[in-house]
Amino acid sequence: MIADESALRIEDLEAFLEGSATSDVRIANYDQVDRACEYLRSKVLGGAIVYGVNTGFGSLHATRISDDDLGALQTNLLRSHACGTGRQVDQQIVRLMLLLKVASLSKGCSGVRRETVDRLLMHIEADVLPVVYEQGSLGASGDLAPLAHLCLPLIGEGEVYFRGTVLPASAALDSLGWEPLQLEMKEGLALLNGTQFMAAHGVLSLIHARRLSHLADLIGALSLDAFGGRAEPFDALVHQVRPHPGQIASATRLRAFLANSEMLAQPKVRLQDPYSFRCMPQVHGATMDVVEFATQVVEREMNAVSDNPLIFVDEDKIISAGNFHGQPIAFALDFLAIAIAELGSISERRTYQMLAGGAGLPVYLVNKPGLNSGFMIPQYAAASIVSQNKQLCTPASVDSIVSSNGQEDHVSMGANSATKLLTVIENVFQVLAIELFTAAQALEFRRPLRSSPVVERVMSEFRAVVPFLKADDVMFGHMAEAKSFLKRVKLPADSDGGTHHVVN
Repeated sequence: MIADESALRIEDLEAFLEGSATSDVRIANYDQVDRACEYLRSKVLGGAIVYGVNTGFGSLHATRISDDDLGALQTNLLRSHACGTGRQVDQQIVRLMLLLKVASLSKGCSGVRRETVDRLLMHIEADVLPVVYEQGSLGASGDLAPLAHLCLPLIGEGEVYFRGTVLPASAALDSLGWEPLQLEMKEGLALLNGTQFMAAHGVLSLIHARRLSHLADLIGALSLDAFGGRAEPFDALVHQVRPHPGQIASATRLRAFLANSEMLAQPKVRLQDPYSFRCMPQVHGATMDVVEFATQVVEREMNAVSDNPLIFVDEDKIISAGNFHGQPIAFALDFLAIAIAELGSISERRTYQMLAGGAGLPVYLVNKPGLNSGFMIPQYAAASIVSQNKQLCTPASVDSIVSSNGQEDHVSMGANSATKLLTVIENVFQVLAIELFTAAQALEFRRPLRSSPVVERVMSEFRAVVPFLKADDVMFGHMAEAKSFLKRVKLPADSDGGTHHVVN
């Protein structure tokens, strides 16, 4: 993916969310920051006209701003662009946005002062997290509205999460003894221009996506034994002649998870299993390949400069261009949503197959069906969620709308790709949880036979929180507990010894 050893990777940011210090993530390069800041100042004070530094913004780019008003211009920009609305953004995403903004500014192409970079880091380290809103970005010209809310607290405005509550940023700064920053030339524009809202959503989504990919194979293995499925579709020979990397990896993982299963070794009644079982490597593996593609795009974006204009000190150039346009990441996040949704789609079909009264299992997996409805309605819930995911997977990136009086006439809508992706991911956690809930019930009807050691270990842990149901019960609590279980259970190792964790 990223060849540069100093580059940020998804694993670095996962560790950061789990508590690693910002100094461990290799972001701030103050020498480069200082050089770009000094270069920009000398150019502007020497008479150069630079977009957004001594001109207006967007369609007001031809309006010249006096040297006396350069700081006020940047402050006004933050205030006027803080137009976010909708739900408040998850605090983990806000932390990622702050870190990614520091990483971008530290490349030395933005012209900000080191004090500004330091203040962003101080917000992370003191856990003073700005209140940011989900709606308001068009995914081009940067994530303007979300980033305005992210950076308002630097000047003592907006709101922050501080010591367990939401406060005016001014109150939090007073409590900490921090003076509000007085922005200087270009700093407001550098803070607002960028794709950090989209990229942060991409990072968190990929952390979850990797776990979901692992869980889909693990729960699929459990379901296969519960259903009385066959082992032949996972034979390595099958996948060697269609060598998609994800397909091979999924089949390898399924074989490892099912190794030494008594249930799998039993004679089978069916010559072939339904596709939702037989084609797990092909479907799960295709999702893995999309996760890999999206990882490449998001990691490039994490290590990029998406500011405007860009400063190239060694080349003696200040260039106004379009690195803030979110099209690359918008496509990747839309594609990732489709791929993750398919893990839920095939999961729901496996749930359905286990309820139908075939394969030696009772109808709806309960004694006295009729008197008891058993697991009938959890499958309804899964089907409803899968249908909603289909609606959410309509790509946002095929849309655009004109803004800024026609100056910004094509936008990516990548912010909408980002926010709906996280909804799809949460939905798939629940669908897989319903499959686990159902498969665990079905597996008990195969006793005294045992599944594989991997599956039985997961079953034992699951049974500590969700019981076998002998008769009808209120189901939603068990479904919620199953979802919570999937977010915290220690995953068995991949065939290469690796596991993926999750950030709650």
